[in-house]
Amino acid sequence: MSSSTIRRRRLRELRRAAPFVLPFLLLFVIVYLVPTGYSLGQSFFAEKRSGLGLSGAESVFAGFDNYVRVFHDTDFLSSLGRVAFVGVIQVPVMLAIALFLALLIDSSATKGRRFFRIAYFIPYGLPGVIAGLVWSFLYAPSLSPIAGYLGSMGVHFSFVTDGALPFSIANILTWAWTGYNTILIFAALQAVPEETMEAATLDGCSGWKAALFIKVPQIRPALLLTVVFSIIGTFQLYNEPATMKSVAPNLSSTYTPIMAALRSLSANDFNYAAAQSVVLGALICVLSVLVFRASARSVD
Repeated sequence: MSSSTIRRRRLRELRRAAPFVLPFLLLFVIVYLVPTGYSLGQSFFAEKRSGLGLSGAESVFAGFDNYVRVFHDTDFLSSLGRVAFVGVIQVPVMLAIALFLALLIDSSATKGRRFFRIAYFIPYGLPGVIAGLVWSFLYAPSLSPIAGYLGSMGVHFSFVTDGALPFSIANILTWAWTGYNTILIFAALQAVPEETMEAATLDGCSGWKAALFIKVPQIRPALLLTVVFSIIGTFQLYNEPATMKSVAPNLSSTYTPIMAALRSLSANDFNYAAAQSVVLGALICVLSVLVFRASARSVD
C-alpha cells in the first residue's frame, strides 16, 4: 500500500472523527483552558490605589509578588497540610474498601450483585452539601445519636474537636466516594479476559487467591486512575468542612486551600486568589505525575 493511499485513509478517518472530537475540544478550551490562562495571567498583577484611594484601583504588573505572598501565607500553607493529612489517612482506606467491594460483587458466588452495585453508588449520588449536612447532624455534640449512644456507655467523645475533625471529614469522604471507586474498579475487573481466570483455575488457583494475584495486577491502570482522582478530589475539598462550620466553631475559614482562596476573593484580592489557585493546580499536577512515575517504575 502506497504512502499516498495511507495518507488519504488517515484523512478520511480524521474527517469522520472530527464531528465527535471538536465539540469536546471546544468545551475544553472554553471551560478549562481559557479560565486557567486568565487566572495565570491575573496572578502576575496586583491592584494599587494612589492618594486616598478615591480614584479607584489600578491594575499593575507585580511579577511574582503574589506567589511570594502565597509561600509566606501560613494560613494557606496550613490548609495544604490539613488536606494532605486527610488524604494520607483517607485515600488508602477508601481504595482498600472499594477494591474489596469490587472483588465481592465481581465474584459469581455473590448473590444480588446488581442490587449491591446500585446500593454502593447511592452515597455518591447525593450532593456533597447534603451529605455534609447529614453528617453534621450526626456529629453535632447536642444532637448526635452516635455521641448519645457512646455517652450512655460512659464514652464521652466529640467528633468536632480540632484533633477529631480530620478523621470526621475523612469518614464523610470515604462514605461518599467509596461507591464511585468501587464501580470504576468493578468495570475494570469485568474487562479481565475469562480465559485468564480459566487458566488460573486449571493451575489450581481459584477464589480470593486468583482474584488477588491474577485479577488485581491486571487492573493496575484502573487502580492508578482511582488514586489520581482521589488525590485531586482531596485537594479540592470544600463542601464537607464548609457545611460542618455550624457544628464545629473552631473550624478555620481557611481550613482547605479552596476555602483560603475564596476568602481572598471575598476580600476583593482577586489577583492573590488567582495565585493561590495556580499554586494549588500546579501541586495537584505534580502529585499526579509523581504517582504515575512511581507506578511505572514499580512495573519496570
